[in-house]
Amino acid sequence: MTPIVIDNSIVVCWCLADESDPIADRAMRRIMDDGAVVPGIWWYELRNALIVNERRGRLDAADTVAILTDLGEMSIEVDREHDDVLILSLARQHALSVYDAAYLEVALRRGLPMASLDRRLGQAAAARHIPLFN
Repeated sequence: MTPIVIDNSIVVCWCLADESDPIADRAMRRIMDDGAVVPGIWWYELRNALIVNERRGRLDAADTVAILTDLGEMSIEVDREHDDVLILSLARQHALSVYDAAYLEVALRRGLPMASLDRRLGQAAAARHIPLFN
């Protein structure tokens, strides 16, 4: 089958014991079989979310290490290419952050479906005829 583009909302849902979503659960099962793709910004975005959740007392440093180890064993490809013009255009057209537009750009450029729990990003994907994983 085909890998899917996952955004950080999906991954963070996996990381926090008190969060659960059926889309995130199904995305994890799909990734175990077919892999995932994320833009380069994901590396930073994920670590920022983990640190923020440490500060909020939802995780500790050992949890963060374990999460990063587990994610490192998953088939998540970091796509370091990007179309700068397209990312800016997507951000403008769909009122997205440049970070979110990067996920959309990867899905468009590579012709892949996308999984996200972010409503605005999901709407932008649908408007661009990107199949949404749900």
